[in-house]
Amino acid sequence: MNNTQYFIYLLIMAGSTYLIRALPFSLLTKKIENKYIKSFLYYIPYAVLSAMTIPAALFATKSIISAVTGLIVAVILALKGKSLTFVAVSACIVVYVTELVMSLI
Repeated sequence: MNNTQYFIYLLIMAGSTYLIRALPFSLLTKKIENKYIKSFLYYIPYAVLSAMTIPAALFATKSIISAVTGLIVAVILALKGKSLTFVAVSACIVVYVTELVMSLI
């Protein structure tokens, strides 16, 4: 890929990203009153984040078993209100120990 192609692709990506963010602001001038649309828009970030995070967490380790155990521990600790650092470190430790035990079996 030469520099000309790179900058063309870069401009297309920048333009499409800008349009996705700018069009709703320019087209929607009044406040959204519909409770169903407001509820839908409220939960979109959580749904997108989950859709991106869960598959990545499940396929980040050598085996699905260690990934599931780490994910379960992370979800439980997060629901208990623990800090993000504590949840991440605990999940990593659980995955490490699970992989270690599985290698011994």
